[in-house]
Amino acid sequence: MIVNDSLLCPSCPPRHKGIWARLWIISYRGLLKIVTGSILTIYVVFCLDDGMVLMNKKYPPRFMYPKEWQHLTMFILFTLNGYVDVMSKNLLPQRCVVLEKGTLVLTFYVLLLLLMSHVQDSTGIELQIHYLLIVVVFLLMLVLTIELWTPDTFHLLLIETFLFLSMGSWLIQGGFILYRPVTGYPWQDDDISDIMFITTFFCWHVMINALCLLGIYGISSFWHHCYRPSLKLMESKEAPYHKGTTRPLYKLLREVEQSEKDDQAPLLSKSSP
Repeated sequence: MIVNDSLLCPSCPPRHKGIWARLWIISYRGLLKIVTGSILTIYVVFCLDDGMVLMNKKYPPRFMYPKEWQHLTMFILFTLNGYVDVMSKNLLPQRCVVLEKGTLVLTFYVLLLLLMSHVQDSTGIELQIHYLLIVVVFLLMLVLTIELWTPDTFHLLLIETFLFLSMGSWLIQGGFILYRPVTGYPWQDDDISDIMFITTFFCWHVMINALCLLGIYGISSFWHHCYRPSLKLMESKEAPYHKGTTRPLYKLLREVEQSEKDDQAPLLSKSSP
């Protein structure tokens, strides 16, 4: 936003050539989704002693490990979303932003449904943590749905980034609260003060993430205003022809033909007498 560039398809700096230009366009976010989703999928499959069994062998058969199967579905969805990002940015002839956004929106619709079902047998602390997570996921789903029609809007992308930060930090905080309390003592489901502090911690996460984004914007703005003259001078020296290449080809051809006609006009006037 500071340099007035496209937020979805940032232009490659003119000094990037060869391998650096190829590295610039790699979908690192998609690769990160693939690696992280694959690791978590493998962990869910092999963390159980008897494996991911869908149904037991008793009569009548019963479904086994419903929450683990929901976790597995979530991680597979995010892995597939990473493959779509890489395919759209690096394999297709032209990047399809609508495909990327649509897949991400579909992933969050399914994620919201799974989370609503995930809290059916939860109580106390676990229920409050999941409720707050559901609020963030629901807001993200709304923002991503709106971005299908306005994908390059700065304010929506800023809200999306903020919600992703809040979702990620709250997932980490929730994991420590439920499974590895900092004090070493488990939180009490029947203690109203513990449940109230869950919401307080969530509000702290919201404020910290907002300050984090504000700090990043402040540092980026300061760096840009300090080094902008030198960057402009360097770009003009390295690629002075870039300014005139943004117009369509047919307009350039028209200008060339018109200039040729103008050059021929004096010759015709001389030869006419």
